[in-house]
Amino acid sequence: MAAVDTAVEAPKTKNPHAHNRFATIRRPDPVARETKIEAKDVSVIYGTKEAVHGVSIDIPAQAVTAFIGPSGCGKSTFLRCFNRMNDTIPGCRVLGQLNMDGEDLNDHALDVVLLRARVGMVFQKPNPFPKSIYENIVYGPRIHGLASKKADLDEIVERSLARAGLWNEVKDRLHEPGTGLSGGQQQRLCIARAIAVSPEVILMDEPCSALDPIATGTVEELIHELKQNYTIIIVTHSMSQAQRVSDRTAYFHLGDLVEEGPTKTIFEDPQEPRTKDYISGVFG
Repeated sequence: MAAVDTAVEAPKTKNPHAHNRFATIRRPDPVARETKIEAKDVSVIYGTKEAVHGVSIDIPAQAVTAFIGPSGCGKSTFLRCFNRMNDTIPGCRVLGQLNMDGEDLNDHALDVVLLRARVGMVFQKPNPFPKSIYENIVYGPRIHGLASKKADLDEIVERSLARAGLWNEVKDRLHEPGTGLSGGQQQRLCIARAIAVSPEVILMDEPCSALDPIATGTVEELIHELKQNYTIIIVTHSMSQAQRVSDRTAYFHLGDLVEEGPTKTIFEDPQEPRTKDYISGVFG
Protein backbone atom coordinates (compact mmCIF):
# COMPACT_ATOMS: atom_id res chain seq x y z
CA MET A 1 0.00 0.00 0.00
CA ALA A 2 1.46 3.33 -1.00
CA ALA A 3 2.58 5.61 1.79
CA VAL A 4 0.13 8.41 2.52
CA ASP A 5 1.20 11.95 3.25
CA THR A 6 0.97 12.72 6.94
CA ALA A 7 0.06 16.35 6.32
CA VAL A 8 -3.24 17.32 7.86
CA GLU A 9 -5.44 17.96 4.85
CA ALA A 10 -9.19 17.64 4.66
CA PRO A 11 -10.14 15.22 1.88
CA LYS A 12 -11.75 16.77 -1.16
CA THR A 13 -15.20 15.42 -1.89
CA LYS A 14 -17.94 15.80 -4.46
CA ASN A 15 -20.38 14.06 -2.15
CA PRO A 16 -22.63 16.81 -0.72
CA HIS A 17 -23.39 14.62 2.30
CA ALA A 18 -19.74 13.86 3.05
CA HIS A 19 -18.87 16.79 5.31
CA ASN A 20 -15.94 15.41 7.26
CA ARG A 21 -15.80 18.26 9.75
CA PHE A 22 -12.23 17.62 10.76
CA ALA A 23 -9.14 16.70 8.82
CA THR A 24 -8.12 13.06 9.07
CA ILE A 25 -4.53 12.34 10.01
CA ARG A 26 -3.15 9.40 8.06
CA ARG A 27 0.18 7.85 8.92
CA PRO A 28 2.18 5.86 6.36
CA ASP A 29 2.71 2.14 6.85
CA PRO A 30 6.43 1.36 7.09
CA VAL A 31 5.70 -2.07 5.58
CA ALA A 32 4.40 -1.93 2.01
CA ARG A 33 1.05 -3.69 1.88
CA GLU A 34 -1.33 -4.29 -0.98
CA THR A 35 -4.66 -2.50 -0.56
CA LYS A 36 -7.68 -4.83 -0.40
CA ILE A 37 -10.50 -2.33 0.16
CA GLU A 38 -10.65 1.37 -0.63
CA ALA A 39 -13.25 3.62 0.97
CA LYS A 40 -13.60 7.16 -0.34
CA ASP A 41 -15.90 9.77 1.21
CA VAL A 42 -18.24 7.12 2.64
CA SER A 43 -21.22 8.46 4.57
CA VAL A 44 -23.99 6.42 6.19
CA ILE A 45 -27.37 8.07 6.72
CA TYR A 46 -30.32 6.69 8.71
CA GLY A 47 -33.34 8.70 7.58
CA THR A 48 -32.19 12.26 8.29
CA LYS A 49 -29.40 11.33 10.70
CA GLU A 50 -25.88 11.02 9.32
CA ALA A 51 -24.01 8.44 11.44
CA VAL A 52 -20.76 8.30 9.44
CA HIS A 53 -19.30 11.41 7.81
CA GLY A 54 -17.26 11.14 4.61
CA VAL A 55 -14.79 8.47 5.73
CA SER A 56 -11.84 7.63 3.49
CA ILE A 57 -9.48 4.78 4.35
CA ASP A 58 -7.47 2.02 2.66
CA ILE A 59 -7.70 -1.46 4.20
CA PRO A 60 -4.52 -3.49 3.60
CA ALA A 61 -4.65 -7.11 2.47
CA GLN A 62 -3.61 -9.95 4.81
CA ALA A 63 -3.39 -7.69 7.82
CA VAL A 64 -5.57 -6.81 10.81
CA THR A 65 -7.11 -3.34 10.89
CA ALA A 66 -8.76 -2.29 14.15
CA PHE A 67 -11.52 0.31 14.47
CA ILE A 68 -11.56 1.92 17.91
CA GLY A 69 -13.54 4.75 19.48
CA PRO A 70 -16.29 5.51 22.02
CA SER A 71 -19.65 3.77 21.85
CA GLY A 72 -21.86 5.24 19.16
CA CYS A 73 -18.97 6.72 17.17
CA GLY A 74 -19.90 4.93 13.93
CA LYS A 75 -17.25 2.22 13.82
CA SER A 76 -19.68 -0.73 13.66
CA THR A 77 -21.92 1.13 11.21
CA PHE A 78 -18.93 1.72 8.94
CA LEU A 79 -17.83 -1.91 9.31
CA ARG A 80 -21.21 -3.11 8.01
CA CYS A 81 -20.67 -1.16 4.79
CA PHE A 82 -18.12 -3.71 3.63
CA ASN A 83 -20.66 -6.54 3.27
CA ARG A 84 -23.75 -4.41 2.66
CA MET A 85 -25.35 -5.35 5.98
CA ASN A 86 -26.67 -1.80 6.20
CA ASP A 87 -28.93 -2.71 3.26
CA THR A 88 -31.10 -4.64 5.70
CA ILE A 89 -31.92 -1.49 7.71
CA PRO A 90 -34.98 0.46 6.42
CA GLY A 91 -34.17 4.02 5.44
CA CYS A 92 -30.40 3.52 5.53
CA ARG A 93 -28.34 5.00 2.70
CA VAL A 94 -24.63 4.55 2.04
CA LEU A 95 -22.98 7.25 -0.07
CA GLY A 96 -19.46 7.46 -1.45
CA GLN A 97 -17.21 4.84 -3.00
CA LEU A 98 -16.32 1.38 -1.67
CA ASN A 99 -14.11 -0.80 -3.84
CA MET A 100 -12.67 -4.25 -3.18
CA ASP A 101 -9.96 -5.26 -5.63
CA GLY A 102 -11.30 -2.51 -7.87
CA GLU A 103 -14.91 -3.77 -7.78
CA ASP A 104 -17.67 -1.38 -6.68
CA LEU A 105 -19.26 -2.88 -3.58
CA ASN A 106 -22.23 -0.52 -3.82
CA ASP A 107 -23.11 -1.56 -7.36
CA HIS A 108 -26.84 -2.39 -7.38
CA ALA A 109 -26.11 -5.27 -9.78
CA LEU A 110 -23.77 -6.89 -7.25
CA ASP A 111 -25.13 -10.13 -5.74
CA VAL A 112 -25.05 -9.40 -2.00
CA VAL A 113 -25.33 -13.10 -1.15
CA LEU A 114 -22.10 -13.77 -3.00
CA LEU A 115 -20.55 -10.65 -1.49
CA ARG A 116 -21.29 -11.92 2.01
CA ALA A 117 -19.54 -15.17 1.14
CA ARG A 118 -16.48 -13.16 0.08
CA VAL A 119 -16.75 -10.89 3.11
CA GLY A 120 -17.61 -13.01 6.13
CA MET A 121 -18.75 -11.62 9.46
CA VAL A 122 -18.36 -12.66 13.09
CA PHE A 123 -20.71 -10.90 15.49
CA GLN A 124 -20.40 -9.66 19.05
CA LYS A 125 -22.18 -12.63 20.59
CA PRO A 126 -21.58 -16.19 19.38
CA ASN A 127 -24.54 -17.19 17.21
CA PRO A 128 -24.17 -20.81 16.09
CA PHE A 129 -27.11 -22.21 14.18
CA PRO A 130 -29.37 -24.60 16.17
CA LYS A 131 -27.78 -27.47 14.31
CA SER A 132 -24.89 -29.87 14.82
CA ILE A 133 -21.31 -28.65 14.70
CA TYR A 134 -20.94 -30.40 11.33
CA GLU A 135 -24.08 -28.80 9.89
CA ASN A 136 -23.00 -25.35 11.07
CA ILE A 137 -19.87 -25.62 8.95
CA VAL A 138 -21.35 -27.19 5.80
CA TYR A 139 -24.36 -24.86 5.62
CA GLY A 140 -22.52 -22.14 3.68
CA PRO A 141 -20.64 -24.41 1.25
CA ARG A 142 -23.92 -26.16 0.43
CA ILE A 143 -26.00 -23.06 -0.29
CA HIS A 144 -23.19 -21.50 -2.33
CA GLY A 145 -22.67 -24.70 -4.30
CA LEU A 146 -19.07 -25.09 -3.24
CA ALA A 147 -19.46 -28.79 -2.41
CA SER A 148 -22.14 -31.46 -2.29
CA LYS A 149 -20.32 -34.76 -1.94
CA LYS A 150 -19.86 -35.98 1.61
CA ALA A 151 -16.12 -36.49 1.17
CA ASP A 152 -15.73 -32.87 0.04
CA LEU A 153 -17.90 -31.58 2.87
CA ASP A 154 -15.96 -33.66 5.39
CA GLU A 155 -12.75 -32.08 4.13
CA ILE A 156 -14.19 -28.57 4.44
CA VAL A 157 -15.36 -29.28 7.99
CA GLU A 158 -11.98 -30.56 9.13
CA ARG A 159 -10.04 -27.78 7.39
CA SER A 160 -12.28 -25.00 8.71
CA LEU A 161 -12.35 -26.28 12.28
CA ALA A 162 -8.59 -26.81 12.19
CA ARG A 163 -8.00 -23.25 11.00
CA ALA A 164 -10.25 -22.03 13.81
CA GLY A 165 -8.23 -24.04 16.33
CA LEU A 166 -11.25 -26.16 17.22
CA TRP A 167 -10.80 -29.47 15.39
CA ASN A 168 -9.02 -31.37 18.16
CA GLU A 169 -11.63 -30.25 20.69
CA VAL A 170 -14.71 -31.31 18.71
CA LYS A 171 -13.63 -33.95 16.17
CA ASP A 172 -15.34 -36.70 18.20
CA ARG A 173 -18.58 -34.75 18.67
CA LEU A 174 -19.28 -33.27 15.25
CA HIS A 175 -22.91 -34.37 15.32
CA GLU A 176 -23.66 -32.78 18.68
CA PRO A 177 -25.35 -29.36 18.82
CA GLY A 178 -23.07 -26.37 18.30
CA THR A 179 -25.01 -24.58 21.02
CA GLY A 180 -23.65 -27.11 23.52
CA LEU A 181 -20.12 -25.72 23.24
CA SER A 182 -18.64 -23.19 25.64
CA GLY A 183 -18.86 -19.49 24.74
CA GLY A 184 -15.30 -19.34 23.45
CA GLN A 185 -15.75 -22.54 21.46
CA GLN A 186 -19.01 -21.21 19.99
CA GLN A 187 -17.25 -18.07 18.79
CA ARG A 188 -14.50 -20.14 17.17
CA LEU A 189 -17.22 -22.29 15.58
CA CYS A 190 -18.70 -19.11 14.11
CA ILE A 191 -15.27 -18.16 12.78
CA ALA A 192 -14.91 -21.65 11.29
CA ARG A 193 -18.36 -21.27 9.72
CA ALA A 194 -17.31 -17.95 8.19
CA ILE A 195 -14.10 -19.29 6.66
CA ALA A 196 -15.77 -22.49 5.36
CA VAL A 197 -16.86 -20.58 2.23
CA SER A 198 -13.30 -19.35 1.59
CA PRO A 199 -13.87 -15.62 2.14
CA GLU A 200 -11.35 -12.96 1.25
CA VAL A 201 -12.20 -10.66 4.15
CA ILE A 202 -13.41 -11.37 7.70
CA LEU A 203 -15.26 -8.67 9.62
CA MET A 204 -15.31 -9.00 13.40
CA ASP A 205 -17.64 -6.80 15.43
CA GLU A 206 -16.35 -6.92 19.02
CA PRO A 207 -15.90 -10.71 18.80
CA CYS A 208 -14.52 -11.08 22.33
CA SER A 209 -16.81 -8.80 24.31
CA ALA A 210 -18.91 -11.73 25.58
CA LEU A 211 -15.93 -13.99 26.32
CA ASP A 212 -13.83 -14.59 29.41
CA PRO A 213 -10.10 -13.70 29.38
CA ILE A 214 -8.94 -17.22 28.52
CA ALA A 215 -11.35 -17.54 25.59
CA THR A 216 -10.43 -14.01 24.50
CA GLY A 217 -6.74 -14.96 24.42
CA THR A 218 -7.52 -18.01 22.30
CA VAL A 219 -9.52 -15.95 19.78
CA GLU A 220 -6.77 -13.31 19.63
CA GLU A 221 -4.18 -15.99 18.84
CA LEU A 222 -6.51 -17.25 16.14
CA ILE A 223 -6.83 -13.76 14.63
CA HIS A 224 -3.05 -13.55 14.43
CA GLU A 225 -2.91 -16.87 12.58
CA LEU A 226 -5.81 -16.09 10.25
CA LYS A 227 -4.29 -12.88 8.92
CA GLN A 228 -1.77 -14.98 7.02
CA ASN A 229 -4.62 -15.93 4.67
CA TYR A 230 -7.35 -13.33 5.20
CA THR A 231 -7.86 -9.59 5.43
CA ILE A 232 -9.36 -8.90 8.86
CA ILE A 233 -11.17 -5.82 10.15
CA ILE A 234 -12.06 -5.82 13.83
CA VAL A 235 -14.18 -3.40 15.82
CA THR A 236 -13.11 -3.47 19.44
CA HIS A 237 -13.91 -1.47 22.55
CA SER A 238 -10.64 -2.71 24.07
CA MET A 239 -7.62 -0.58 23.25
CA SER A 240 -5.30 -3.22 24.69
CA GLN A 241 -6.84 -5.76 22.33
CA ALA A 242 -6.32 -3.43 19.37
CA GLN A 243 -2.67 -3.12 20.38
CA ARG A 244 -2.26 -6.88 20.66
CA VAL A 245 -3.94 -8.04 17.46
CA SER A 246 -3.86 -5.27 14.85
CA ASP A 247 -1.35 -3.99 12.34
CA ARG A 248 -3.22 -0.73 11.73
CA THR A 249 -5.66 1.20 13.89
CA ALA A 250 -8.32 3.75 12.94
CA TYR A 251 -9.80 6.00 15.61
CA PHE A 252 -13.41 7.15 15.14
CA HIS A 253 -15.19 9.95 17.00
CA LEU A 254 -18.77 11.15 16.48
CA GLY A 255 -18.94 9.62 13.01
CA ASP A 256 -15.61 10.99 11.84
CA LEU A 257 -12.42 9.09 11.13
CA VAL A 258 -9.98 11.16 13.17
CA GLU A 259 -6.66 9.38 12.73
CA GLU A 260 -5.40 6.13 11.27
CA GLY A 261 -2.05 4.46 10.78
CA PRO A 262 0.24 1.70 12.08
CA THR A 263 -1.02 0.55 15.47
CA LYS A 264 2.27 1.15 17.27
CA THR A 265 2.39 4.72 15.98
CA ILE A 266 -1.24 5.49 16.83
CA PHE A 267 -0.80 4.34 20.44
CA GLU A 268 2.68 5.67 21.07
CA ASP A 269 2.66 8.88 19.06
CA PRO A 270 -0.89 10.05 18.24
CA GLN A 271 -0.93 13.34 16.36
CA GLU A 272 -4.55 14.37 16.91
CA PRO A 273 -5.45 15.66 20.40
CA ARG A 274 -8.75 13.72 20.39
CA THR A 275 -6.89 10.48 19.68
CA LYS A 276 -4.42 11.19 22.48
CA ASP A 277 -7.24 12.02 24.92
CA TYR A 278 -9.14 8.83 24.12
CA ILE A 279 -6.09 6.57 24.37
CA SER A 280 -4.97 8.22 27.62
CA GLY A 281 -8.46 7.77 29.14
CA VAL A 282 -9.45 11.44 29.30
CA PHE A 283 -12.77 10.40 27.75
CA GLY A 284 -14.28 7.25 26.27
